[in-house]
Amino acid sequence: MDSIYEKRLIERGIKPTAVRILIFKVMLEQNKAFSLYGLEEILDTVDKSTLSRTINLFHSKLLIHSIDDGSGSMKYSVCNKDCSCSINDLHVHFACVKCQGTFCLESISIPKVQLPQNFVLQGVNFVLKGFCDKCSINFDI
Repeated sequence: MDSIYEKRLIERGIKPTAVRILIFKVMLEQNKAFSLYGLEEILDTVDKSTLSRTINLFHSKLLIHSIDDGSGSMKYSVCNKDCSCSINDLHVHFACVKCQGTFCLESISIPKVQLPQNFVLQGVNFVLKGFCDKCSINFDI
């Protein structure tokens, strides 16, 4: 019987090898966006080039999406099962200035912006910055 991990990979047209299943499982276990470096720390027995190639494959097949949170390190998060990474699927992200965590706020859509005539939107990067729920507990407002 195929695992839920294998099924998700197959649904996106990705051959479910043992290493890809392992990497995808670890990605799903993260409670915030992850970087290549973060995955390297967790999966220290997996070759770095294999991790990089797998992230690129998963990204190209719309299994994960990328987040430029301004930290200088690209972050990634697993897409919802029905996500096609179109402009309509985009959501707001939150970057914590204390713990450096980046979180998907999937319930908050990116606001519609009226562009000037002949401007064509290809992508949006909407990142809010502040203190996450854990870091804001000890923050005096």
